[in-house]
Amino acid sequence: MRVKLTIAYDGTNYSGWQIQSNGITVQDVLNQALKNLLGEDVRTIGASRTDAGVHALGNVAVFDTTSQIPAEKFSYALNARLPEDIRIQRSEEVPTDFHPRFTTTIKTYEYQILNRTFADPTRRLYSFHWYGKLDLEAMQQAALYLVGEHDFKSFATESPDVTTTVRTINSIRLWKENDMIHIRVTGNGFLYHMVRIIAGTLLEVGKANYRPEQIQKILTAKDRRAAGPTARAQGLTLVEICYPDWE
Repeated sequence: MRVKLTIAYDGTNYSGWQIQSNGITVQDVLNQALKNLLGEDVRTIGASRTDAGVHALGNVAVFDTTSQIPAEKFSYALNARLPEDIRIQRSEEVPTDFHPRFTTTIKTYEYQILNRTFADPTRRLYSFHWYGKLDLEAMQQAALYLVGEHDFKSFATESPDVTTTVRTINSIRLWKENDMIHIRVTGNGFLYHMVRIIAGTLLEVGKANYRPEQIQKILTAKDRRAAGPTARAQGLTLVEICYPDWE
């Protein structure tokens, strides 16, 4: 049986999602919880390899098991064994050939910028603080240039396992609630650091360091040096991953 998990987590205390040698990760903790529950060495396969400090409301992972536990009960059993900063939102059986990365996806991320004179310590782990004035309208205009299919090489940190830097962004929505600016991006997939570089570049537009129409030149350049800085990890949350063909 293959079980699909929808997972929410606060990424503050973890070195990202994927197992690595230099720190504890969300996948580490989840695999251990499954091992404790099932008494077998279970290896999860994740949909999105979020970085250290990045949060998730709806990351996805699958695992295979011969257990007789009903798939929908795994969420309850795992949540009783996981730390409070990781929670399974849903568990369900899926076909054995379902793969969370190689099935057509639509992913949604949100980046939050706390725009006020002084930082708010209660929100420091979930947003990036900027003290100066930001031109939200200019940021919204700039974001429109990113919608559609483009080569996003300028908006990505190089990664050896990437064969193409062409991606499609379905929508980018920017809005402000009180002192928080939200940047919500939906697309068919994202390159390494892509959303954080988009956020950092739009922040430069908001500061009036770039004009909105410069986004076109940045895309055309296909050069990481042309875009803005990589925004800090703590402001980013993976909101959801949808599988339109499967769902």
